[in-house]
Amino acid sequence: MTSQNHGFAIEPKSLPTNWEPLFSNVNDKTNEGIVHNSLPYFSVQFHPEHTAGPEDLECLFDVFLNLVRENAKDLITEKLVPITPVVAKKVLIIGSGGLSIGQAGEFDYSGSQAIKALQEENIQTVLINPNIATVQTSKGLADKVYFLPLVPEYVEQVIRSERPDGVLLTFGGQTGLNCGVALNKEGVFEKYGVKILGTPIQAIIDTEDRQIFSERINQIGEKVAPSMAAYSVQESLDAAEILGYPVMVRAAFSLGGLGSGFADNTEELKSLAQQA
Repeated sequence: MTSQNHGFAIEPKSLPTNWEPLFSNVNDKTNEGIVHNSLPYFSVQFHPEHTAGPEDLECLFDVFLNLVRENAKDLITEKLVPITPVVAKKVLIIGSGGLSIGQAGEFDYSGSQAIKALQEENIQTVLINPNIATVQTSKGLADKVYFLPLVPEYVEQVIRSERPDGVLLTFGGQTGLNCGVALNKEGVFEKYGVKILGTPIQAIIDTEDRQIFSERINQIGEKVAPSMAAYSVQESLDAAEILGYPVMVRAAFSLGGLGSGFADNTEELKSLAQQA
């Protein structure tokens, strides 16, 4: 049983006694789940096993299996933390920065689409991007554009001047990610009350730092090729001797994949490591 399907949804006000909404769609406020106050009944209008929301909801299956002896509402409340939507009237977008012809054009595209999506929701957009040869800096796209370097010092000046409610860091590629991590470390976002929208800072760090990423993968038991983190050319060479050639090198926090690639021998690895 689902509470919403093919354009039809339950009106929460029409629910009988002891029934109440469990999930609501943040976009159109329609009901996407109902739960009984005392009986072991609940339903959701999505597939929990496919990470339907911002957090993995696979735990709902654990709730279901325990319903034979517990209360559904209490179990779900215990497992999940309610998410309060961020109400933003103005959003700062960290742009794609300097790009070479044919390089990382997807960041210009994604940033442009982000601006359009925000404007459809009547959210004011402020873009910072020093590259005039991009679509996202075109006249009339963003409400305001700052042609300034994507470094913490200048971004903080824009935040101080514009006072945005939120910021998007993941639409500018590696430049935007590095800048966002640095601003967060310096406490700039907290200082001006700017909410980080989309991917959390810690998730960016966890995926960019190769050692942390490897540890996270091991924690969930995912089967991947063995890897080691290195912080110098010599450490890279030592790691390759343990892992065995050929090796795939992935530099952390690097622009345009600099220092990444495949190495079949010591000389090729040394050449890559010196660029990282």
